[in-house]
Amino acid sequence: MTAPRYRDFRFAVTRASASERAGALYLRSDVTLGAYPERLSDCLVHWALARPEATWMAERGADGAWVRITYAEAWQRAQALGEALLAADLSAERPLAILSENSLEHALLMLGATVAGVPYCSVSPAYSLISRDFGRLKHVLATLTPGMVYAADYARYGAAIEATVAGDVTVVTGSAARRPDGRTTRAYADLAATVPTTRVAAARMATGPDTIVKFLFTSGSTKLPKAVINTNRMLCANQRQIEMAMPSLFEEPPVLVDWPPWSHTFGGNHDINLTLFHGGTFYIDDGRPTPELFGITVRNLTEIAPTAYYNVPVGFEMLAVELRSNGILRRNLFSRLRMFFYAGAALAQPVWDALFEVEEAELGERIPMLTGLGMSESAPFAIFVTGLDVRSGDLGLPAAGMEAKLVPLGDKVEVRYRGPNITPGYWRNPEATAESFDEEGFFRTGDAVRWIDPNDRHRGLHFDGRVAEDFKLVTGTFVSVGPLRARIIAAGAPYVQDAVITGLNEHDVGALIVPALIPCRTALGLDDAAGFAEIAAHAGMRAAMQAMLDRLAMEATGSASRLARLVVLDQAPGIDAGEVTDKGSINQRAVLTRRADLVRALHAGSAAGMLRPLA
Repeated sequence: MTAPRYRDFRFAVTRASASERAGALYLRSDVTLGAYPERLSDCLVHWALARPEATWMAERGADGAWVRITYAEAWQRAQALGEALLAADLSAERPLAILSENSLEHALLMLGATVAGVPYCSVSPAYSLISRDFGRLKHVLATLTPGMVYAADYARYGAAIEATVAGDVTVVTGSAARRPDGRTTRAYADLAATVPTTRVAAARMATGPDTIVKFLFTSGSTKLPKAVINTNRMLCANQRQIEMAMPSLFEEPPVLVDWPPWSHTFGGNHDINLTLFHGGTFYIDDGRPTPELFGITVRNLTEIAPTAYYNVPVGFEMLAVELRSNGILRRNLFSRLRMFFYAGAALAQPVWDALFEVEEAELGERIPMLTGLGMSESAPFAIFVTGLDVRSGDLGLPAAGMEAKLVPLGDKVEVRYRGPNITPGYWRNPEATAESFDEEGFFRTGDAVRWIDPNDRHRGLHFDGRVAEDFKLVTGTFVSVGPLRARIIAAGAPYVQDAVITGLNEHDVGALIVPALIPCRTALGLDDAAGFAEIAAHAGMRAAMQAMLDRLAMEATGSASRLARLVVLDQAPGIDAGEVTDKGSINQRAVLTRRADLVRALHAGSAAGMLRPLA
């Protein structure tokens, strides 16, 4: 069988050294980490001089045309905004909180804060716009105690602001006005018009590797979200690690068309900093991987050709469907693309295969689909694949300059991190910080791994689920959630977006199936308005799930790998209960908690729509 042909792509980290102590294995890349800037703002200054007229960032204006900001303009505006933030007496104790979606103003405020040495936090817009009780927003702001809060549009964010922001906190919006609650807001334009002085220049030079750049809140899978401290050292070291892992990506300034929210480390650290670090161009994609907004993403990708494309798995599912019938999109998207990269959750192998099929038909070669493992606490790049022979779940080796510690925990092996890209801890939460590091200073990730090839460690690690997600049946049999979930997603393609595994202290394993909306609508012949309820009740969906159940039952080797029952969710996971993040990933524990009655009914055999294997 002929090996597939791939578009040229080079990897620098391909080998690792290992040593063993006290039952743990310590793994390091054989590549030495190169020098990196002391402060992230140094990158902005460099490119403002080296590529002053190059576009740093662009977004669609009201007329649909791209509004662009050059590196020279970004540097000037960042100084003005930095001066304004210093004049407002902001600091780590009184940081800047940004509530709005990705935008040029949002990005410039982040740059201004970074230049001035004022920590900021991009807060998930969902906490203000989707949540009904603002519980998580209240927690975030109570943790931060911000001195200034920015929201682009008071009409949309006003309810959240009035419910959560103290009256003595400065609120900045798109335009200044007196609001119904009596609060007077400042206009963003007023801040941007500030004349920079030597004060902001001195403040920038006073920053260094250990200066806090930002706070990023965790998703809060098991407890309330924690504020991850992000320093200059973390962010700058991580960008050098990315460059050293895949040098061919940076042979020219990168171009990104990107939607992931800046409240998450994927979009807010990895993607946006990658552009700034290498003098590239970042096009803000105002689309989303949802049935209502994915058409906007398609329009943007049809017009702008990225050099790398980053997305979450559900986005690639939708893209694979669209590429089959959209020749204009294929030609533009593939024209200079060096790689696809996914993060946030597992990508089902059938989605990879569908993309490869389209690429080979259009180009005669495949575009690399790459991934790794990271988190907010690692800035986020930590482990990356070492070659093009990648399958779903493969992770690779630790980034240059970072050490991984593999610690056996029962039937699992947890991976832990130590290196310059690892957070010093959680803001105002010493207890959580202490719990998160072991006696040698390695960060406990909670992620389980195994070798891709036990006979060749240089191929690296494979994801083996979350340590805390695994459980035992009432028989004492241990259930490994990650691999089982991955098998269900693969076997249920294209109908299954995710699966929440059930069975703690039960006699067998079950699953709550999260249907993939767009593929299900297409496969079942439903219209664009069809939701979870219509899909769950559809005879074609039930037939597909029954066939999947029967196939998995035949392949099972015991009770821990045998899916004995399932039900397709007829209500979408909700953000208020923390079941889903705004980047589209499912919080297993939150779903199980919120739907405890459904889980009990499933294992009692009384859940409506329940299916069991026929064999």
